[in-house]
Parts: sequence; C-alpha cells; structure tokens
Amino acid sequence: MITQQRMLQILERGSKDDRVSMMVDRLLGLLIILNIFAISLESIERLSQRYETEFWLFEMLSVTVFGIEYLLRIWASKANEASKYSSALGRRLEYIFSFTGLIDLLAILPSLLPLFIGETDLRWLRAMRLIRLFKISHYSSALEDLLSAIRSEMSSFGAALYLLLIALFMSSAVMYLVENEAQPEKFSSIPETMWWSLITLTTVGYGDVSPVTAIGRIVGAITALMGVCVVAMLTGIVASAFSNQIAQRKMIIEAEIAHALSDGLLTEEELMKIEQMRREFHLSQEHVNALITILKEKDHTIL
Repeated sequence: MITQQRMLQILERGSKDDRVSMMVDRLLGLLIILNIFAISLESIERLSQRYETEFWLFEMLSVTVFGIEYLLRIWASKANEASKYSSALGRRLEYIFSFTGLIDLLAILPSLLPLFIGETDLRWLRAMRLIRLFKISHYSSALEDLLSAIRSEMSSFGAALYLLLIALFMSSAVMYLVENEAQPEKFSSIPETMWWSLITLTTVGYGDVSPVTAIGRIVGAITALMGVCVVAMLTGIVASAFSNQIAQRKMIIEAEIAHALSDGLLTEEELMKIEQMRREFHLSQEHVNALITILKEKDHTIL
C-alpha cells in the first residue's frame, strides 16, 4: 500500500531519479495542455456541435482525474514535513487554502456547477475551466517566483509604478488641453484621454486614437519616450530581482551543504533536509549534486 509520504512525492514535482513521479507529472501536464486545447476548440460552434459527445467524454475524464488528484493531495498533505503546522488537519487546511490548492479546486468546480445551479452560460464555464492552466504551478514556480521577486523589490517597483502614474495623469491632462478642440469626440475628458495615454506609455499604441495637431504630436512623442523609460525600468527591476533571488537560493543551499559536510560526511537526515530545500527552491538535482561534489573536493583539498 502506498504511504502518504510516497503519494506526496509522486504528486509533487519529481526528480529524474523518481521515474514514477516523473511519469505522473508528465501525464498530468499533458492532460492540462490537452484541456486548454479542448476548451479552445469547443468555443468554435461547428466543432462544438459536431463533436459534442467527444468533448463531453473528455471533460468527464479530466474532471475525474483532477478530482482524484485533488483528494489524494489532501490525503497526502498530512506527510508534508515542510508545513509550518504539525497536526494533520493543519497541514491539510494549509494545502486546501493555498494558491495551488484553490486552483486544484477551481479546476473541477466549473464542471460540477451545472449539477447544483442548473443551466449556466457555457461561455463562462469554458472561461472558468481555463483556470486549469494554472495547475502547471505544481510543476513550475514561475508565478510564485514572480510574486516573490516583486515583493523583494517592492520599494523600487512601487517607485517605478508611481512614475508611471504621474506620466499617465500628466500626459492625459496635457493631451486633453491640446486635442480637445480638434477631436472633441476622442479627447472629450481627461479620464477618456487616459486610454490613449495608457496604451502609448505601455508602447502598445493601437492607433485607434491619435493626435492630429502639431503640439499634440509632440506631446505624443514625449509620452511614448517616457513609456519606454518606465517600462524598461520595471523590466530591469523584475529581471534583477529574479537574478538575485536565484543567486540567494543557491547561496543558502550551498551554505547548508557546507554545514552538513563540516564533519566530513552526509547523514541520511542531512540528505533529506538538503532534498527538501532543493524542492522548495526549485533547483535541479544536477546542480545540488555538483555542489556536493565540489564542496567535498574542497574539504579534501583543505585537509
């Protein structure tokens, strides 16, 4: 019988040494991707009508698999040693109300809603089922890393957003003053002009609204240049935060490995702690193995 600890290992992001976990990861990942394609194709009316039975059967299969996965994750979360709670209930509630836990629940709810509330708008159900894309968060830390990077540079990020806000209001006000008379239907007020200002500052520039006066075009050019500067600043802040975060994680796990090797050997408990940190920091097994080898050789050289 599979233990809760083993089930947790299988369902979480697997390492190359764990073939079962890797296979489960790939199968679930493939099912998530196929769901996105199926939901998109189902929105095409002629395909939806022609393959209605096939779409329904695939949806039932997906909901069943995702539902079983969700229940197994709740059951196995009792064995999560990385949890800040010691009780089984605390660990399970921690998973249920975590970001990934809520996504897992929302992945199956849209298909269950018609059973409780009757007929619903299919367009909304399809849109809600697209939440399944976020289930990839179990196997990729991209969203978590992005939020963590923004939090770590919150002051710099906030300052850049403040500059963007100033540029938005100033350019909107000036453009309203110089273009309102020439184009009263497009620049009818400062809030209305903010649409033009926002898409210009973000360098999108749809072209549906554009200045026609000479002064307006000068203001538009300045606004576009300001947008390039602000967007470049925001991009640089996030990129730098990502880089610093990865470097910091590598330093922490390297320090842990060095501490574990201070007595010349790695115990089973120390290896488990290193593996837990590796999973938490989403580092590759190869990188950790390389660190262990390098630090072992370094210790031998010192001796």
